[in-house]
Amino acid sequence: MIIEKKTRTYIPQDLTITWESLSPLFTELQNREINNVEALEQWLKDRSELEAALEEDFAWRYIKMSCDTANEELVKSFQYFAEEIEPKISPLSNELNKKFVESPFMDDLEKEKFFVYSRAIKKALEIYREENIELFTQLQVKQQKYQSITGAMSVEINGQEYTLEQASIFIKDLNREVREHAWKTIQQRRLIDKDDLNILFDELIKMRHQAALNAGFENYRDYMFQALGRFDYTPQDCYDFANAIEKEIVPILKEQAEKRREALGLETLKPWDLEVSISGKPALKPFNNGEELIDKSIACFNAIDENLGAKLATMKANHLFDVESRKGKAPGGYNYPLAETGAPFIFMNSANSLRDLTTMVHEGGHAIHTFLIANLELNDFKHCPSEVAELASMSMELISMDNWHVYFDNEEDLIRAKKEQLADVLKTLPWVAVIDQFQHWIYTNPEHTAADREETFKQIYSRFGAGFADWTDLEQQFGNGWQKQLHLFEVPFYYIEYAIAQLGAIAVWKNYKENPGQALDQYLAALSLGYTKPINEIYETAGIKFDFSADYVKELAKFVKDELEKLG
Repeated sequence: MIIEKKTRTYIPQDLTITWESLSPLFTELQNREINNVEALEQWLKDRSELEAALEEDFAWRYIKMSCDTANEELVKSFQYFAEEIEPKISPLSNELNKKFVESPFMDDLEKEKFFVYSRAIKKALEIYREENIELFTQLQVKQQKYQSITGAMSVEINGQEYTLEQASIFIKDLNREVREHAWKTIQQRRLIDKDDLNILFDELIKMRHQAALNAGFENYRDYMFQALGRFDYTPQDCYDFANAIEKEIVPILKEQAEKRREALGLETLKPWDLEVSISGKPALKPFNNGEELIDKSIACFNAIDENLGAKLATMKANHLFDVESRKGKAPGGYNYPLAETGAPFIFMNSANSLRDLTTMVHEGGHAIHTFLIANLELNDFKHCPSEVAELASMSMELISMDNWHVYFDNEEDLIRAKKEQLADVLKTLPWVAVIDQFQHWIYTNPEHTAADREETFKQIYSRFGAGFADWTDLEQQFGNGWQKQLHLFEVPFYYIEYAIAQLGAIAVWKNYKENPGQALDQYLAALSLGYTKPINEIYETAGIKFDFSADYVKELAKFVKDELEKLG
């Protein structure tokens, strides 16, 4: 099925995204008379159509650039939007927000339907500052340098060149010398760019701190809690959550690490001993290439529900995947919603490993979410907070496990895959706590040096187990571990959501184990809401609690541990 963009009713079908073509549309919206509530709703729909077109145009510029970071034309195309379009839109969007809030008909809108939207607009107005427009433009361009630096990283192993993602497969090798060599080679390559990335990060911190000061905040942490619309929890809740993870999750992982050490017959675990299978068998290989990964994932989703499989098949038919790792491609993986088309694009760096299977079903969960909310009335209704977006993806990782037989020919490999996945689910929580607590420190201590930052990272990482490995004689690599986390450079403070959503996903999966049909229906119903309800109501619709208290962490950790033990 070929996807067609929705027919536009307000902006020209063939609109070319340049400032000259956009300016009259913003002017018309700003000057339009609104004489009743119906006219206000129409005005909102017209504004939404324009914003969706702009979002999709930006999406394609970002996607193309991340698929080929060495292509200067693609980088320039991205920078044109960031430098020439976005800064001009920002003050006009603020004026449109004012027009909406000041309309005498705003209170006549259906309260339940527009509550979340109105709340977000009021918060955007509250923290908007004109002097931040240029600063955000500079940040947008500067953040992209992280992709350019890391996308160019490659190593040579056994006389062959590999991207770091491809080379990481050797860290799963049964031969300890092979994996030690691979791990050290990868880390050595990261250390080459350590200083450049530290300089870049120092510049980003300085700019972000200034943006916070401009908006009347003491620090960037407090600013971002408002900018991200965190209406449902506070920085203190994040500290408490980290304490709960330290108390309830770290001991379980420490116990598992000890079992790993014994199974591998080692005196101590080193960082290169953490990914190899303790079964004594080679690393799992669920597929051989990108196309097979896509096809098997379609079959997996099809087995959960035919409608889900059909959505991924539609993506394949429309060339909305780029999954294989290659030099010059940005690191990481993402699902990018195409706001007008109503479909997503999945980007990742596959090296044919189990982690890549997980990434695909994770991004596939995001993709299903994108399709489910494609027809919501306003574009802003589709802008889900990360606590909801990541619930979609992380739940799919666990729900899909019942159908992972499509990736594995024999039962033994399937059980191994499930055990590794569940161990990873628990491992996610301390690492998220590390990155989140690290960010709290970074932005509440903005005058720190690169050396301070490294020392603090080591302290925080040690508190949460430091991967449960012995880092003796690896001080440099240990202190530099944070630089591999793209979020710190590109999407600051977007990380605690993974832990919140991981708990939610475990709860969804627990329901799914008890009643698959009902749990799936609740999960899809919750995702279909987009962001038209507060987070706690979306979680309730999914049949779970929006809760990250110590008791809840303990309860769900026990469930995962029990499921792991059932697998043997």
